[in-house]
Amino acid sequence: MPLSVFDLFTVGIGPSSSHTVGPMRAASSFPTLLGDKLGSVASIKVDVFGSLAATGAGHGTFDAILIGLEGCAPDAVEANELTARRTRMSETGTILLGDAVGHGVEIAFTEDDMVKRPLTIKPRHTNAMTITAFDAEGQTLAEETYYSVGGGFVTSETEFLEKEQAAEVVAESGEDDTSEFAVADAVVDAELQSYSEELPYPFHSAVELLQRCKESDMSIAEIMLANEKSMRDEDEIRHGLLHIYSVMEECASASLDRSGYLPGGLNVRRRAHDWYLKLKAEDPDRDPGYYLEWVNLIAMAVNEENASGGRVVTAPTNGAAGIIPAVLHYALNYVDSVVKGGEAAKHAAIVDFVLTSAAVGVLYKERASISGAEVGCQGEVGSASSMAAGGLAAIMGGTPEQIENAAEIAMEHNLGLTCDPISGLVQVPCIERNAIAAGKAINASRMALWGDGQHRVSLDEVIETMRQTGADMSSKYKETAQGGLAVNVVEC
Repeated sequence: MPLSVFDLFTVGIGPSSSHTVGPMRAASSFPTLLGDKLGSVASIKVDVFGSLAATGAGHGTFDAILIGLEGCAPDAVEANELTARRTRMSETGTILLGDAVGHGVEIAFTEDDMVKRPLTIKPRHTNAMTITAFDAEGQTLAEETYYSVGGGFVTSETEFLEKEQAAEVVAESGEDDTSEFAVADAVVDAELQSYSEELPYPFHSAVELLQRCKESDMSIAEIMLANEKSMRDEDEIRHGLLHIYSVMEECASASLDRSGYLPGGLNVRRRAHDWYLKLKAEDPDRDPGYYLEWVNLIAMAVNEENASGGRVVTAPTNGAAGIIPAVLHYALNYVDSVVKGGEAAKHAAIVDFVLTSAAVGVLYKERASISGAEVGCQGEVGSASSMAAGGLAAIMGGTPEQIENAAEIAMEHNLGLTCDPISGLVQVPCIERNAIAAGKAINASRMALWGDGQHRVSLDEVIETMRQTGADMSSKYKETAQGGLAVNVVEC
């Protein structure tokens, strides 16, 4: 299936899309895989590999797996249900396998029973986990390896094998190259070829996206909307996009009401609440001179809520969840055409912003990565900053070429950004980093709009550079808590 705006923007829980949302989604699919065999399960085994194992404790990974095994999905489970399930599991030392999707099977299993293998890196992706179910005689009923590939996206070993088989046709029609990179490229080409058959305006590069806009005399948002309409009706799309914004708004608002310290043991103080009170007193009328303070506040508020395990919109990851809401806040409150246009203009701006930013996000997801464990934080914060810059440029009246330029500028100046969270928690440097990247996105949009869209470095080139930089980056700086700030800052 082609990537949808609703794949890139999903409602979930914090603190991490790749280490919390993804593992919960993977685990929640396992009871379905068992099907009629569910009632015969007597025991299970969970092996957790690579970055998931290395920073899982700080990211809530193991708790998410337990909740997922009970059949709960991150976009549907409510906070009170999470609390109730966690309390019961803690008191009983058992899980109810598949409980949320049918009759649960009670099995003795806790986080301590999981096998953590931080130094074992699976070839397909560092974020890997294998779940195996056994019957009373110890016979294997089902086994699957899952990969959390960033942004809450999950794929399985079975799906990888199916893609590789489909790619054989593509590979055989080309040169006789069986290298690892050739096979990987063939898989991508096969996927993109299938996508092309399903969309009215397929695009797999910024060049192709701009060409679609030129040929059809449509904006990037209109291209994305037309593609979305091949999957669902327009009213559903618009309602869904406005709902995404409402969750972003609720997330920031909830955070602004909270004070105290974030969980995890680092004793990081929540700052958004105090900042909000001070900012309201200093800037009651929203003077444009204070715009950056408000942008910083929204970005930090969202990420403080994410760090506490609250409800957030993955945009396109949890670690970067504050950037797009913060830049969208700027668009709705400081772009004259939106501010003066009333509620209708506000809704139209939200829809166009999210659609445009999603079009940019599709390029990163298809041609590179949005996983900090795979390419460093440039894949999370960098991608979100690039997406936000493109969305804002669209709202400010930019041409497709200027939008592409804005997205390129934002990523160009996030290249090489490492993912080195202290204690594996999505707190330091993640929270402040979102605010800084939101400011970069706004500046990138402004710079692009002063030009005519013609520039030396293309978005496609910078995305490829990001991919190569991530491939070359030491694993110490890719969400393993083995380098950078994670080892140079004393945790007390």
